[in-house]
Amino acid sequence: MTVKTLTIDGQLVSAREEETILQAAQAAGIHIPTLCHLEGVGDVGACRLCLVEIAGMNKLLPACVTKVAEGMEVVTNSDRLQSYRRIIIEMLFAEGNHICSVCVANGNCELQDLAIEMGMDHIRLAYHFPDRKVDLSHDRYGIDHNRCVLCTRCIRVCDEIEGAHTWDMAGRGTNSHVITDLSQPWGTSQTCTSCGKCVNACPTGALFYQGSSVGEMKRDRAKLDFLVTAREKQQWNL
Repeated sequence: MTVKTLTIDGQLVSAREEETILQAAQAAGIHIPTLCHLEGVGDVGACRLCLVEIAGMNKLLPACVTKVAEGMEVVTNSDRLQSYRRIIIEMLFAEGNHICSVCVANGNCELQDLAIEMGMDHIRLAYHFPDRKVDLSHDRYGIDHNRCVLCTRCIRVCDEIEGAHTWDMAGRGTNSHVITDLSQPWGTSQTCTSCGKCVNACPTGALFYQGSSVGEMKRDRAKLDFLVTAREKQQWNL
């Protein structure tokens, strides 16, 4: 196992060669904003909120999928980065129908938390007001596509942890959306095990428990990471 030494925000950090900049920063107590990242599943670099500056490179790189390197000098917090991150959050709000005051995840939403962190007190972009549907066909859960940010967490936990691959992505560009079983209603899915991992993984109010009212949707993220760790270390009680 080779150890790499790098600098993150002026702080000397050591990390294993297979680790990413995000993992190295988290281990060192350095905060990097993320939305599509979720402990226990693979990273895809979808949200671009974890973009960082690396000395000697003109382009910004996502910390969640960029491996550490010897002598690397990383900046995670600059005016340029904060400006880009705020624009990303504004775009997410503008392209969807995020009405926090009536959302089941109000007060427990990662998108809402990021907007506060970025100091977003208004949106400078034109709202799209897309016509998106709500699927309540499942007995236990529901999905509101108006609040989906296409982080693909639900797809990855269903595929990598549950092994069902009920969820997938369809469409392109502004028509992109998550689907179940070749775009069939969730309640008619032949592959869904009703485990609820996708609901626990969702960062917003897009996936929720049936009957949840405003501000009631709380999630246990640690359960997903626990399942992965227990499986890898064979900690199951037989």
